[in-house]
Amino acid sequence: MKIATWNVNSLRARADRVEAFLDRHDVDVLAVQETKCKDENFPWEVFERAGYEVAHYGFSQWNGVAIASRVGLEDVQRGFEGQPHFGKGGKDPHEEARAIGATVGGEAEGVEPVRLWSLYVPNGRALDDEHMDYKLRWLEQLRELTAQRLAERPDTHLALVGDFNVAPQDEDVWDMQFFLDEGLTHVSEPERAAFRAFTEAGLVDVVRPRQPGPGVYTYWDYKGLAFPKKKGMRIDFQLCSPALADAVSDAWIDREERKGKGASDHAPVVVEVG
Repeated sequence: MKIATWNVNSLRARADRVEAFLDRHDVDVLAVQETKCKDENFPWEVFERAGYEVAHYGFSQWNGVAIASRVGLEDVQRGFEGQPHFGKGGKDPHEEARAIGATVGGEAEGVEPVRLWSLYVPNGRALDDEHMDYKLRWLEQLRELTAQRLAERPDTHLALVGDFNVAPQDEDVWDMQFFLDEGLTHVSEPERAAFRAFTEAGLVDVVRPRQPGPGVYTYWDYKGLAFPKKKGMRIDFQLCSPALADAVSDAWIDREERKGKGASDHAPVVVEVG
């Protein structure tokens, strides 16, 4: 079973590329972030004509997450228990479409079903911005639920995948000193500690061992010719429970999808199970 995650940065704008990607890699499950649409303008037909069931969670032209599966899609959950909401400047907090979960793989031969979460973690924006506190609270609540599930069911097949908006290691950014000098987010110790908490709880980054070293990125800004200049970040992940990680046979980043006309600023991350 092939599981991919991809921040597409507007699904409607990149529907043709998504369809071609699914076919090219023979993907069984795709977790999508930043769909940037509501259900009424979601491109359902792109997935349905290729044999995928889809669950989507989106309110507006911002955020939005989805899971598409051709190997079963059950027990869909939009948002996780206790998911923090955001309210800037003391305003009433409002819900954002940043997490959707489902059980996939029940129809895949020889593979245990996987509880999969497609996640678009809040961007802290700035170290002193209210969004940073929101981001850290969001990650902590998700970590607590994850740790609880792993403690209760050590053999569970669980995957948290998507755009975490954190670069956990110095080698996950093109120039760590630049980030420090500019006082940028994604690399601060509180953010990195929040990410480490997931691996300390037992989740495994299944891509890094198979894609080692610096220069392995999943995101390149549109500005300043960042992609050809190799000024990237690794902020998209597939974090798997130990039992699922043991079943992973391969994992890679499809850097080719960052090339060409109409590309997202993120590249897909693909994991093969079994």
